Amino acid sequence: MKQIIFIFMSLLCFSCSSKAQNQTMDTNVQSDKKILIAYFSCTGTTEKVADAIAKTVGGKLYRITPATAYTSADLNWNNKNSRSSVEMTIENSRPELDGETLNLKDYDVIFLGYPIWWNLCPRPVNTFLEKYDFSGKTVIPFATSGGSSITNSVKQLKKLYPKITWGEGQLLNGSVKQAGEWAREIIR
Repeated sequence: MKQIIFIFMSLLCFSCSSKAQNQTMDTNVQSDKKILIAYFSCTGTTEKVADAIAKTVGGKLYRITPATAYTSADLNWNNKNSRSSVEMTIENSRPELDGETLNLKDYDVIFLGYPIWWNLCPRPVNTFLEKYDFSGKTVIPFATSGGSSITNSVKQLKKLYPKITWGEGQLLNGSVKQAGEWAREIIR
């Protein structure tokens, strides 16, 4: 009788363990596509979303880093003389970037994340897009915002960079879980 109970318990544990493994594997997407998650973030909000996407789709994270970091004063959108305000009023402003140089030949899909500034993507993102050749790549924008939608920023990106193949963008102000779920669906 003890042996029967032991065998039954062993089978039950094996079954539960097997289900747990399947559930764990289902949270991440296995894709044959090589994925890069490039993002610009000053306050950490967009960075958290980018990190959640990378964990879900298994891509490489890449921070778009300006040569001169933005300070709190630089980000003061109420001050028309702040660095970000000035950059955003000059359409061809392209702040210099720093950081690791990418070889985009290593990637098929690029998730591109940024906060919404003045209803557009920040100028360092433009610098990034103009620095590399995106031929044969799909670029999927995602954004965070305190009040704007992603619509106008994506429209402007498509207008400025018509040769890039753009995927459907998404505003990701919700939880990091929402970001992961969205990325999982996009990459399938």
